[in-house]
Amino acid sequence: MIFQENGLKVLFDGWEMLNIAILGSGKIGIDLLCKVIKSKYLTCKLVAGRNLKSEGLLFAKKKGFDVSDKGIDTIIEIKDNIDLVFDATSAADHIGHWEILKKNNINVIDMTPSNIGHPIIPTINLDDALVNKNINMVSCGGQSSIPLIHTARKILGNNIKYIELVSSIASISAGPATRINIDEYITNTALAIKKFSGNKINKVILILNPAEPPIFMQTTLSFLLEDDNINLKYLTRNLYSAIDLVKEYLPGYELAFDPKIIEKRLVIMIKVIGNGDYLPEFSGNLDIINAAAIKVAEHISKNKI
Repeated sequence: MIFQENGLKVLFDGWEMLNIAILGSGKIGIDLLCKVIKSKYLTCKLVAGRNLKSEGLLFAKKKGFDVSDKGIDTIIEIKDNIDLVFDATSAADHIGHWEILKKNNINVIDMTPSNIGHPIIPTINLDDALVNKNINMVSCGGQSSIPLIHTARKILGNNIKYIELVSSIASISAGPATRINIDEYITNTALAIKKFSGNKINKVILILNPAEPPIFMQTTLSFLLEDDNINLKYLTRNLYSAIDLVKEYLPGYELAFDPKIIEKRLVIMIKVIGNGDYLPEFSGNLDIINAAAIKVAEHISKNKI
């Protein structure tokens, strides 16, 4: 149960909700806003962008939220009322934003592939969000693949020689920031795979598919194995357990088919259907990183002292 008290949303047990601001009014920023609206643990104090006539800021204003076209400057003006900022701009912009936020002691969840903050995959290292001031959500491909890569690595260990990740998304779901950040996306995703799997050799590929009607996000993982004589049934059971954990915040996350061994390659294909909060269901690529970020923010809120 949530009620209003002096203009502040408060949980039934008396805990104040985490006050957040959203920096960036594109597809990711406004979908985050829709998810914050649904959250029992978060409340939005500001949506900051660059153009008051943009679709995103007009949407936020219509929903009754404070908006600004002054970007991060407005966030700093109200910093005493902000616990956490979602930076939904670009990797290049986040570099400057972080310097300002750090100086003003404001925590941030970075939605860009800037590789500045501490990478978080909610099903693996969620508690790390409690002790890091800059949290990086890696990328949509990272959020869709790393829970299963991490699981496969725990079971197969050094039997994995090489990991290849190919994500295919609907071209229409890739906005300007996504397109600007493609090089950073590939680099940051590859670095995160290395961090969470221990595998030094990997390759990341992103395909923007212009097909109509738009395709759902699909991520294919290919593991080159030293020895393909593995207990595939045991591995599959563990992969489904990992999928169930992701489904807690994104129900449309699933295997397209059971894992297969093809000529010393373990092949896993993931299909991601979005929640449809603001973005179409085919925008699972944006939805999975946003749903993961909300999971992180809510965890911070639940543990707020």
